[in-house]
Amino acid sequence: MAANKYVYLFSEGDASMKNLLGGKGANLAEMIGLGMPVPQGFTVTTEACNRYYDDGKKIDSKIEQEIFAGMAQLEKISGKKFGDVKNPLLVSVRSGSRASMPGMMDTILNLGLNDQVVEGFAALTGNPRFAYDSYRRFIQMYSDVVMDVSKKQFEHVIDAMKDEKGIKLDSDFTAEDFKEMVVRFKAYFKEQKGFDFPNDPKDQLIESVTAVFRSWDNPRANVYRRMHNIPYSWGTAVNVQEMVFGNMGDDCGTGVAFSRNPSTGENKLYGEYLINAQGEDVVAGIRTPEQIATLEKVMPAVYKQFADTAKKLENHYKDMQDMEFTIERGKLYMLQTRNGKRTAAAALKVACDLVDEKLITKEEAVAMVDPGTLDALLHPQFEGKALKAAAPIGAGLPASPGAACGKVVFNAEDAVAWHEKGETVILTRLETSPEDIEGMDAAAGILTVRGGMTSHAAVVARGMGRCCVAGCGEITIDEKGKKFTLGGKTIKEGDYISLDGSTGNIYAEKLPTVEAQIGGDFGTLMGWADSVRQLKIRTNADTPRDSKKAVEFGAEGIGLCRTEHMFFESDRIRDMREMILSTTEE
Repeated sequence: MAANKYVYLFSEGDASMKNLLGGKGANLAEMIGLGMPVPQGFTVTTEACNRYYDDGKKIDSKIEQEIFAGMAQLEKISGKKFGDVKNPLLVSVRSGSRASMPGMMDTILNLGLNDQVVEGFAALTGNPRFAYDSYRRFIQMYSDVVMDVSKKQFEHVIDAMKDEKGIKLDSDFTAEDFKEMVVRFKAYFKEQKGFDFPNDPKDQLIESVTAVFRSWDNPRANVYRRMHNIPYSWGTAVNVQEMVFGNMGDDCGTGVAFSRNPSTGENKLYGEYLINAQGEDVVAGIRTPEQIATLEKVMPAVYKQFADTAKKLENHYKDMQDMEFTIERGKLYMLQTRNGKRTAAAALKVACDLVDEKLITKEEAVAMVDPGTLDALLHPQFEGKALKAAAPIGAGLPASPGAACGKVVFNAEDAVAWHEKGETVILTRLETSPEDIEGMDAAAGILTVRGGMTSHAAVVARGMGRCCVAGCGEITIDEKGKKFTLGGKTIKEGDYISLDGSTGNIYAEKLPTVEAQIGGDFGTLMGWADSVRQLKIRTNADTPRDSKKAVEFGAEGIGLCRTEHMFFESDRIRDMREMILSTTEE
């Protein structure tokens, strides 16, 4: 390996280089090595990110030269030219840290477009609508991620144009509409920044790589790292990859899927896709996607190829995979694979099933289950009788299991503030974004109007062990007015609701919960752990209730008993306080 080499083509890497290339870059390289249909590209290493911070948040000229050399190699491989009007190479720029951090850092798609290139791109593809759709997406994403111009105002422009045209969906816009949208987007950009939108693809590329490095240190990434014990010193890699397009027409699409169900662990393809869309549309929950199973009817050959690829990846990595894919004109491309985040119950089932399938050993199964996630299995469920008597006012997608009951709040700041006051809250949003991470952590449950099972809310909630119901499109929400309407009922801030993350049901009442029961796969895995462990487990127990629960969970004795906690019971605490405050010994 060359000393101080900062850029590697995907063909130069493999899975063992994760520390240098990040998880995404290493896995893309590995997939290319396995002969899978991956768009070519290169990775700017985690060491380049650390160098960026060491050099006072500046990309060194040597690293810039290596990036442009990587781009020249990509031009040779693709037969296209970056910034060319006749046959342009467009790229995506994505983060890729060692540990998966879904949605925490930044991505830019369709990079390389400007006013001249988009004309050539429209002529080359014979599809001006697609070309200008890609261009307006690029302007919005680049403005938000690189230039710090909020994407919300761009959404207002889109909504205003929908009202003018009398349409509801982005897919109803014409080529002329998107051309007009580009003009309005650029005018808004100039109004905000005082200069024109950047036109040079080379500048766009370096600024985008810089923005991804910068996002390693953004507030939401820092919160996520603290929650998941990811060291700051790791840095992030940046992956520059040739664009493939899911938004060219009805023989195109994009999706996110898991090789097994991440909520239950069932050995069945699980995920969602959208026809005529780009990847961000699925993750951001802008449109409600289709279930992956229906792709078998829409594009049978593509579905079979994807199912075979998912199985091959799972057998190779010996773990459940989380994959992103794009279909361009009927051809499948794999954009990412990684070990999938899953609920605790799914983690146990997947581990036990992989042993049964002889892919891993019992010892490997024990090691692959994160002890921290097992806490999610100890979360409450709704009490049976109360649940039978309750009628849901609506239902969304069961995005992360468990039961949650609490007072409704409508933004992350309120969730944190109410939680600090001792309130149990349900964070209710049109859709969550990475900026909501602290509010999601403070909430007992999360409810969203938009988004699917692979949306930001769903993925992050599952990782946190939070109950989540996503994509309840029947909700009419007024986030500013702090209320929503569902099933003929209006729920205001502070009202109680209950969420069932296993069924997706939403209840406009306070439902009692019961403690979870341990057995099945949990018992099996803990039995395997018992057979190889060397430490005995004792518990902290201050009350008879604690001791009883500890015995149920398999503790072999009491390790610590703090006597002061014995006096906290309601029939003793008053006597203790009177004794402490008394003025005489008697």
